Amino acid sequence: MGGSVAVAILAAVFILLGLVLLCWGRKEERDYYDAVARRPDAREFITRFPARPEPASLKIGGYISMVLGIVLSFLALAFWLAG
Repeated sequence: MGGSVAVAILAAVFILLGLVLLCWGRKEERDYYDAVARRPDAREFITRFPARPEPASLKIGGYISMVLGIVLSFLALAFWLAG
């Protein structure tokens, strides 16, 4: 039982991390495009100043983390059923 519980906890951590990264990526993307829309010269869009984390990379990391968490959940279920 100990191994399956550890894998289940790890799966939950990765799923939560994925959700946090997805939400953060959406927030950064919204903030970025709102900032661009408010600037008449669109300098931030062209120069990318001030530097911000790329929203797409945060969202991709969130998707990867969630997929890994789901795979680990199935692995924990397999360990629990087998042992």
